[in-house]
Amino acid sequence: MKKIEQKSYILSAFLFLYLLITIPNFAQDPTKDDPKHYKVELENDQVRVIRITYGPGEKSVMHEHPEGVVVMLTNGKTKFNLPDGTSITNNNKKGETSWVKATKHLPHNIAEKPMEAILIELKKTKVH
Repeated sequence: MKKIEQKSYILSAFLFLYLLITIPNFAQDPTKDDPKHYKVELENDQVRVIRITYGPGEKSVMHEHPEGVVVMLTNGKTKFNLPDGTSITNNNKKGETSWVKATKHLPHNIAEKPMEAILIELKKTKVH
């Protein structure tokens, strides 16, 4: 009986450590956790191109992006809630192109119109 309890304890400890390591990775990729608003248009070993679409008043989930470039396809007004409880509001114009640093946020389209953008996420690559 003691061997079974010991094996069960070791298995439970292993499972706990596995979850502790992997849970922070959940809810990080918007294309998996919020496919209504994020769709991969192209992906290779250097970039991931994502189409972002939000209806008026729609929110996403907390997620992360690496650094990259965003191109606004429509005008937009977006509030970004950050993990520390602060928020940032952006007013963007159609055609505007901006560099974006790596970030973690929860976006909310606070405009009365749909918002659409293309995000080009950069992947770290080795120099040959």
